[in-house]
Amino acid sequence: MKKENAASTPGASLLAEVDGLVEGHRDGHGFVLRDDGEASIYLPPQEMRAVLHKDRVRVRILRLDRKGRPEGRVIDILERRKAPIIGRLLHEGGHWLVAPEDRRFGQDILIPKNAIAGAQAGQVVSVELTETPSLHAQPVGRVAEVLGEIDDAGMEIEIAVRKYEVPHRFSAETLAQAAALPEKIRPADRRQRIDLTDVPLVTIDGEDARDFDDAVYCEPFKRGRGKSAVEGWRLLVAIADVSHYVKPGEPLDADAYERATSVYFPRRVIPMLPEKLSNGLCSLNPDVERLAMVCDMVVQGDGSVEAYQFYPAVIRSHARFTYTEVAAALANTRGPEAQKHKDLLPHLLHLHDLYRALLKQRAQRGAMDFETTETQIVCDADGRIEKIVPRTRNDAHRLIEEAMLAANVCAADFIAGAEHPSLYRVHEGPTPEKRIALQNYLRALGLGLHLSDDPSPKEMATLAASTKDRPDASQIHTMLLRSMQQAVYSPANAGHFGLAYPAYTHFTSPIRRYPDLLVHRVIKALLGKKRYQISLVDTVPPPPPLRKGGRLQPKPPKAATRELGLWEQAGQHCSANERRADEASRDVEAWLKCRYMRDRLGEEFSGTVSAVAGFGLFVTLDALYVEGLVHITELGGEYYRFDEARQELRGERTGVRYGVGTRVRVQVSRVDLDGRRIDFRMVREGQGERLLAAGRPDRARVKASAADELAAVQAADRAGKAQRAKARKGAAPAKKSRAPARKR
Repeated sequence: MKKENAASTPGASLLAEVDGLVEGHRDGHGFVLRDDGEASIYLPPQEMRAVLHKDRVRVRILRLDRKGRPEGRVIDILERRKAPIIGRLLHEGGHWLVAPEDRRFGQDILIPKNAIAGAQAGQVVSVELTETPSLHAQPVGRVAEVLGEIDDAGMEIEIAVRKYEVPHRFSAETLAQAAALPEKIRPADRRQRIDLTDVPLVTIDGEDARDFDDAVYCEPFKRGRGKSAVEGWRLLVAIADVSHYVKPGEPLDADAYERATSVYFPRRVIPMLPEKLSNGLCSLNPDVERLAMVCDMVVQGDGSVEAYQFYPAVIRSHARFTYTEVAAALANTRGPEAQKHKDLLPHLLHLHDLYRALLKQRAQRGAMDFETTETQIVCDADGRIEKIVPRTRNDAHRLIEEAMLAANVCAADFIAGAEHPSLYRVHEGPTPEKRIALQNYLRALGLGLHLSDDPSPKEMATLAASTKDRPDASQIHTMLLRSMQQAVYSPANAGHFGLAYPAYTHFTSPIRRYPDLLVHRVIKALLGKKRYQISLVDTVPPPPPLRKGGRLQPKPPKAATRELGLWEQAGQHCSANERRADEASRDVEAWLKCRYMRDRLGEEFSGTVSAVAGFGLFVTLDALYVEGLVHITELGGEYYRFDEARQELRGERTGVRYGVGTRVRVQVSRVDLDGRRIDFRMVREGQGERLLAAGRPDRARVKASAADELAAVQAADRAGKAQRAKARKGAAPAKKSRAPARKR
């Protein structure tokens, strides 16, 4: 974009003053995410000295850089970040300071000697600021909490929940309210509920699941006689009735709304609800009576839902199945798993028949279905990775998924038909920019496949299906996935592009998702011929406006009441907290993988290029399912040009190409725990022999060198601990002048 064009665009005018949220960068500069949704404003490093990541500021646009991006100066700090900062306590040059775990903060925090709260050098601490930064001084703080040593089991999770401000402690009022709840359902709870305790509903979940919020049952259905007879199935999806226990305005509801979702880490879950509810009273455990909201559906032979109804019920799960058990029983109806539950086997077979019909309906509808490899981290007793294994999806996974999709669609249809405000799960199609990039990519590959200017879900699904047998299928499917927008919660029903539904919501997981709980309340109100009046907790501030394609979502029309504004706020809050939970989980997994790979320095692995950028290749290892970076400088002694349309790096002299899906062999060369980064170097066939002929170390020596490097890292760790211990015994008195910021 040329400067004159940029200057003429709205929001890019010079000397304009705008408000926004600061987002720091680990390299020292930062950006202001504008409240009006226009392009972010660049802040140079000197401007970042007086502000911190997540401060709210007012900036003045001073100039446009050579790419036409606005650059600004901070003229006012509207609101300082209040949450504590997590980092390592260090003792350098006689001064105590904390290096933030989140590199986006950009500068260390000085800690007075009398404010370290007994913490020792090297420990992980939580810091509260007592003096904010300025252009000429670093921030000053005090240690508010000592978390422990960096190598303590589970420390990476303790860091992540504070780094991403994930609520991890229930209020005393919430715990007291949960403790006062009954251990089992009472006679009063049964009123105006249908008794389904004799229906053989079952739960089907993973081996490590602890909360069971959905149970299913299926039986054949037939209406009429002769040629006019209609055959299909009756499908019951029973969902834990969390709304019976979590009422609006109560402490349980306040904490649930603040969290908005459960957060899943390896070996630990931070639940949305206290354990008495999530694993007890609301969990559909086998052979105990539970309250449920039931979606009762009639599904025709072609997989279409002919009719449905919702009603509150009392149920009793007749068995707790795992996906592995159900898949084994379906694969061999005379095998041990099938015989162990032979009384329930006919119902499982009915579910499987229904699944095949729903699958045909999915294909006819044009829903996209990409088979991606999900992994599971298996940890040892100390919380370190023992191995990473692929999480294989079988028919049991897909069976439950299709049943839940059917119930969610019915919930959306029921609410939309009543014209009642609620939260929909919205997934819009590609933005114009992403669509053009995808069209250029397909054109660059020479595919004779046309993508229209307004692609439909069926068109995208057809594109994926027609390329699934190509050698570069994974590359094409990755690009198709990246062209999609992120799914969000919104009261404005814009449909679900990926699933090809005109209306879709989340109904099936109220134990772990707050939007599902809201949907349950709406459905209950409609069943009682009432209207659910949403009221949000005043102590939870609304998140910044949610952006779509770089622009704000349209505001509700003036005729809309404050009620619709509250639904919009709830959708933004739940969407933001969903992203926060994902980021925290990824951060913990990245730390664990870095720690796992530090013991494999110098080892060689085969892998596949999973992403390409102008600075290098991201490679996922076959055996370990770990991703790392091969920097462009490690690709050889020639200039590589990044082809954005083809998503590949191409050598100008040799014409060698590296694109998504390319098979490579790499060596683990560097692991940065603090930066959550793993670096690889490329290994080529015959490289060891060439190095040996040139008088340089061969591959075996390279491995030995890497082993020496690992030993050196371990020795440095020991030396550092000894040095810190020595410094604690006889630290030099602090100078009057403040210590300079450490270079990163």
